[in-house]
Amino acid sequence: MIKIALADDHAILRKGVAEILARFEGFEVVLEAGNGKELLAKMEAAATLPDICIIDINMPEMNGYETTAAIKKAWPNVKVLALSMYDTELNIIKMLRNGANGYILKDNDPEDLRIAINEVHKNGFYHTELVTGRMLHLLHDAGSKVALDLPERELNFLKYCCTELTYKEIAEKMFLSPRTIDGYREALFEKLQTTSRTGLVMYAIKAGLVDLK
Repeated sequence: MIKIALADDHAILRKGVAEILARFEGFEVVLEAGNGKELLAKMEAAATLPDICIIDINMPEMNGYETTAAIKKAWPNVKVLALSMYDTELNIIKMLRNGANGYILKDNDPEDLRIAINEVHKNGFYHTELVTGRMLHLLHDAGSKVALDLPERELNFLKYCCTELTYKEIAEKMFLSPRTIDGYREALFEKLQTTSRTGLVMYAIKAGLVDLK
């Protein structure tokens, strides 16, 4: 049984997610909270911790970024799945840097949520574009600190991808042309078998190329 905690300031949505999860075999919602501060307090008082926390990004008192960082600091083995309305790379990257193991949109189908929870529980990560053959193997190797043998310039670019800098700003930081940066990006897309910056960031984090602190 996968034990789940929910944190979302919209009570109707939170209750709706809890009801959806109750329909799936193998899931149990053990905690609910309206914000990050309340979730942390309930986790501190709980006799049994959840395996996965599903956390909204925009919450009062303590948002998803802060909550995720606090959970990972206090309970490193508890996994976090971000749930949000916003499908932007910077939101995803910021959640990943704070320790989130996955990201799913609120307008996804319930079946997608079930898959996401199982993937996070089993493999330690989830993102729709990443659940593919070669990327799964690369992420597994990265988690074992076996990174690909990448040229130094590509490694530096990969690290910059984990920041909130735009590609243009990364080019300026590396004293390179935007066209050269585009070349690094496309080369890494091919090597890591992904088509998004999120995929690059997830690999960099799993490979230990980025200091999440």
